[in-house]
Amino acid sequence: MSDPRRSIITLLTDFGTDSPYVAEMKGVILSLNAAAVIVDITHAVPPQDVARGAWVLAEVADSFPAGSIHVAVVDPGVGTERTIVYAEIAGRHYIAPDNGLLSRLAARTPPSRIVALTEPKFWQPRVSSTFHGRDIMAPVAARISLGLDTDELGTRRFGLVQLATAEVRILPNRIEGTVRSIDSFGNLVTDVTAAMLAGAPTDERVQILCDEHETQGIFRAYGDQPDMTLMALVGSSGYLELAIVGDSAAAMLGVRVGTQVTIEW
Repeated sequence: MSDPRRSIITLLTDFGTDSPYVAEMKGVILSLNAAAVIVDITHAVPPQDVARGAWVLAEVADSFPAGSIHVAVVDPGVGTERTIVYAEIAGRHYIAPDNGLLSRLAARTPPSRIVALTEPKFWQPRVSSTFHGRDIMAPVAARISLGLDTDELGTRRFGLVQLATAEVRILPNRIEGTVRSIDSFGNLVTDVTAAMLAGAPTDERVQILCDEHETQGIFRAYGDQPDMTLMALVGSSGYLELAIVGDSAAAMLGVRVGTQVTIEW
């Protein structure tokens, strides 16, 4: 029988890759449950970019087994009256500020339980007004991994803060979306899904425009086009991407998150 203390606890933050804050959170977790398996999703969410954090969490979380505990700290409102919540969504556990970080997950699968973290006895003895990730979220995650009944964490809630996001427009022979993130290779990841593109051709009849840049065709792999070519493809996350083969599309094109992308055929 597996040891229940060896729960998976993931961390997603905007702390940066060279920050000691991540280690402090891990230290708190391991001090309470030395057998916990801690996995870093990323600590490179752009500072205070709640929308980006929500996208990453929604893309990654379902890859982990049911019962995993996900701690997300992108928290520009730390120290204010904003609420920190526990949510159970699709059999997984989430701890995050209620600022929209969980909104994409909740839109896909409604939470089966939401609890505001209002019970201080499960926190650190002293709580900093600027580091709730270490002093509230980390110890709560560790205690959940040890079997704490989540109803003891505080008061039940029945909804989460939702982010205001631009909707993809689907028109006859035309789809209008936006660049919603830029990955570590400089590829421009849009909010247009493979399902939305089901009725579009993939050859040169389809034209993709982003800012003043355009390309034709939707390809299967980066290697389908020569180096330094602007191309479109559906990436591993299931969204349409724009890439420059062998280089950074973001750097070369000067495109930012929020730029409109139009697909026409």
